[in-house]
Amino acid sequence: MKNTTLILICLSAFFVTFAQTGEASARRKTVPVVNLKDIYGNVVSTSTIDNGGKPIIIDFWATWCKPCIRELSAIADVYDDWVKETGVKLYAISVDDPRSSSQVKPFVDGKGWSYTILLDQNSDLKRAMGVGPIPQTFVLNGKGEIIWTHTTFAEGNENDIIEVIRKVVKGEEIK
Repeated sequence: MKNTTLILICLSAFFVTFAQTGEASARRKTVPVVNLKDIYGNVVSTSTIDNGGKPIIIDFWATWCKPCIRELSAIADVYDDWVKETGVKLYAISVDDPRSSSQVKPFVDGKGWSYTILLDQNSDLKRAMGVGPIPQTFVLNGKGEIIWTHTTFAEGNENDIIEVIRKVVKGEEIK
């Protein structure tokens, strides 16, 4: 009798957890509202991240992160073509701390990146979005819903990103 009761309790807990997880995953997540700074020192709320109904890329990076730099540089090589084709906009969120964040603007200027650069000096957005190792890239649909993410970078990963964006533009489901 004790074993039957224990099994029923475990099954009930499993089904309650499964139902809650399924319900939560059915809702798409959006970017949490956090105040950041741009590279000119202006406060920018993430609530203003928008692209007029077109896809958005949010990429977490740092000046000391070699894979991050390789990823953003690889995207920079094709970014203008991506914008023309899909209208995508990239927000590169630096997680350099307050001591090194003053190096971000000269670094970006030296690279010639045309992205919108925001500074997450205290990692508030990084924590709120559950970002672990960087680089971590998020793709948002035109409604601002996070529909895809990946971490790390290997040569050619930029092709995966544009394929996801093309699907978003076509209204295809992302798996």
